[in-house]
Amino acid sequence: MVYAAAASRYERMKYNRVGRTGLLLPAISLGLWHNFGHDGKAETMRAMCHRAFDLGITHFDLANNYGPPPGSAEEFFGTMIEGDFKPYRDELIVSTKAGWRMWPGPYGEFGSRKYLIASLDQSLRRMKLDYVDIFYSHRFDADTPLEETIGALDSIVRSGKALYAGISNYSAEQSRRAAEIARGLGTPLIIHQPRYSMLDRWTERDSLLDTLEDEGMGCIVFSPLEQGVLSDRYLKGIPSDSRVRHSHFLQESVLSAENLSRVAALNTIAAGRGQTLAQMALAWVLRDPRMTSALIGASRVSQIEDAVAALDNLTFTEQELTDIDAYAIDGMLKR
Repeated sequence: MVYAAAASRYERMKYNRVGRTGLLLPAISLGLWHNFGHDGKAETMRAMCHRAFDLGITHFDLANNYGPPPGSAEEFFGTMIEGDFKPYRDELIVSTKAGWRMWPGPYGEFGSRKYLIASLDQSLRRMKLDYVDIFYSHRFDADTPLEETIGALDSIVRSGKALYAGISNYSAEQSRRAAEIARGLGTPLIIHQPRYSMLDRWTERDSLLDTLEDEGMGCIVFSPLEQGVLSDRYLKGIPSDSRVRHSHFLQESVLSAENLSRVAALNTIAAGRGQTLAQMALAWVLRDPRMTSALIGASRVSQIEDAVAALDNLTFTEQELTDIDAYAIDGMLKR
């Protein structure tokens, strides 16, 4: 069946400006980190992308190593671009990244000009695109001069292979240095993608949002639901199909009785707001007006629908924030 996007796709979604730019991103964006690789069902993956776009999610976030295996998420998205999404390319924001290990040898990871440009060329081929809307340096590389890494981003934008450049997993100080270099080159960094959730609040300790505001950059957070920990998924035990059983990104030790008791308390607060815990967790990371978007992952369509419904209630009372702070403990996920 030929896909036709919903005529109502822009009626419900909230769009936020990216720093001091003309670009807008949906408050909820779809990340293809897990569940869009070779082990996923093509029919389910297509259905999730369709439903996301029908709900106004115009931004699809990838990286060179997303899958599994690495590269396969971009390959899948290439089939979407070549097929269902081809008529809508100008309505989409497609982002990808390079920084983590992608291929063997000394040129397959980190922040060199050699790696970043080669990686983007590979990503464009996999996604069947002439350009991406945003290209990120996926992590800070202490062994490569920052001038080289940011200079590569500048060259990439000037070449037309990306419209905008961003950074991910940089500290506030590293972000400030990177922004200064980029501004001097004439290609400002427009966005930062850090990890942030009620259980990982390092960006607050680092004053990252203050730095990004000073530099005119937006912020899009990843793992706001901590791979399902901030949902009702683990409140009654660990399901047999849980990611905990087969992923090194989420360890069973995180789901201790103490941690889950705090999650249960947060769930009670969410219920009092008329939200699921996942919805409250998304609303909470979006509570600061400087926050541009929250990236979600999904394994089924209903999770995307639930996430978008979080936008119906983004306001917190001071008492709710105080109550949440009692249980939203920074570092809970550290083992």
